Amino acid sequence: MKKIIKNIYLTWRTGKGGRRIPIGRIKKNSTEGITFSYLKRNVEEAQKKGFVLFEGFPDIDKIYSSNVLDIFGHRLIKNERTDSKFFYEFWMIEPDKREDKYYLLAMTQGLVPTDNFEFLADFYPANNLCFITEISGLSNAQIESSFLNDNDTLESVLERENEYDKYAVALYKEGKKLGYVKSINSKVFYHSKYTPKVTVHSVEKNGVLKRVFIKVKFQ
Repeated sequence: MKKIIKNIYLTWRTGKGGRRIPIGRIKKNSTEGITFSYLKRNVEEAQKKGFVLFEGFPDIDKIYSSNVLDIFGHRLIKNERTDSKFFYEFWMIEPDKREDKYYLLAMTQGLVPTDNFEFLADFYPANNLCFITEISGLSNAQIESSFLNDNDTLESVLERENEYDKYAVALYKEGKKLGYVKSINSKVFYHSKYTPKVTVHSVEKNGVLKRVFIKVKFQ
């Protein structure tokens, strides 16, 4: 089976609507196994905004090679939970991948409601690559909740001149700009020779669109 994940980036932001800052990188290779290291310049930027080093990884200069997935794996759902079946179906996790913590972090983003960390995968541009991500910048648009529904097809546009993110991918429906593909996840749009199909996977709404998860597939 071809590898689909280059690296996983640990990102942090000040809160909803804040810019995601990649503050660390998780790498996997056959010789060193799983390693985690901070992106020092980005960490220094984030610390000015209130970031504190991730618990379990207190040294900004160290490359960690022990217990990386044990520490980050606490953010993953436990199989014995009654809602685990729904969780795996939502993120499209195959049964044979449910014990692979590296894969799960990349595909589910390690989201928890109590902090502002996310684990975002930089994917290889493989044919049939398929993943779930989220529209960022949605809160700025204040779009009426009836405008989007599950399974709607969205247009993706590379914003090569974007001053904040050189890999920015804007999303549109019927000419209306909704927001962007999450940073890091968006890189594969620039490197793939395959055509991306973006559809609405799930919508959270309350008068206006609150969160919109999307399904991305390259063919």
